[in-house]
Amino acid sequence: MTQARLRAAWAGLHGNLRGMVLMGLAAFIFAAEVLAIRWMNARGIPIATQLLARSAGQFVWLLPALAAGGVALFRTRRPAMHVFRGACSLICWGLYFLSFVWLDAATGTVLSFTNVMFTTLLAAPLLGERVGLARWAGTLLGLAGVAIMLRPGTGIDPFGAALAIGSAIAWCGITLTSRVLTRTERTQTVVAWVGLVTTCGTLPFAIWYWQPIGLGDAAILLVFGCVTPGIIWLLTEAYRAGEASAVAPLQYLRLPMVALFGWMVLGEVPDAVAWAGATVILAGAVIITIAEARAIRRG
Repeated sequence: MTQARLRAAWAGLHGNLRGMVLMGLAAFIFAAEVLAIRWMNARGIPIATQLLARSAGQFVWLLPALAAGGVALFRTRRPAMHVFRGACSLICWGLYFLSFVWLDAATGTVLSFTNVMFTTLLAAPLLGERVGLARWAGTLLGLAGVAIMLRPGTGIDPFGAALAIGSAIAWCGITLTSRVLTRTERTQTVVAWVGLVTTCGTLPFAIWYWQPIGLGDAAILLVFGCVTPGIIWLLTEAYRAGEASAVAPLQYLRLPMVALFGWMVLGEVPDAVAWAGATVILAGAVIITIAEARAIRRG
């Protein structure tokens, strides 16, 4: 099939179906990112080096916009908000990457879903959003799932769990500032500022903790840095193509993907209690996501 026919077939798909495919691809890259982090940690590649690759790789996706507009891409009336959002990204990624030193792939992933609960808790006081009963119920359900997962005797490292939950809280800063910035800023401008802040923030640590790496590890870092920023673009295009109520729940595909890959590649199998807590957290996150998507559609 020629490229023209492929493009025509893609354009002929219903918007929701296109959005679901894009969200599924984003979930797959999320899962691959977790495995890559675990693999690089096992190889002894410093976290700071991984973060630098992840941060600088965003500029690969911005090359067409930079070539067309140059530094005008960074032009904004809200530089402080962009710096704050970039700082939230830096903290979020740093804690997220570090959490996988102590947690298995599935546990670290499911704890990252708590960001939707914390976003619900902060949206009302910070943005003045009306939080309905369904979102509160999902939040309480998700927090109950965290309590199940982290109860004594489950074998989950509490420090690693604290890092994962801290990352989820920092993700709230990304979500809330994005809601404000996207009202006036282009996606490329937001991503450019995030790339600038996170790269500048990780560079000193990457230099301080630098260790020589082989060509194979360097190649993995290059692919990792260039591919993973595609997640944000896939998410953006997924919501652009389809309705949020149809597209958003597909993001949770990354948990079974991570669990499957973790089992096949790393031999990691969470215990029954961990899966019970994960199921409760996932249920709460899905309830909040669907409730929010319906609110957007009504609005």
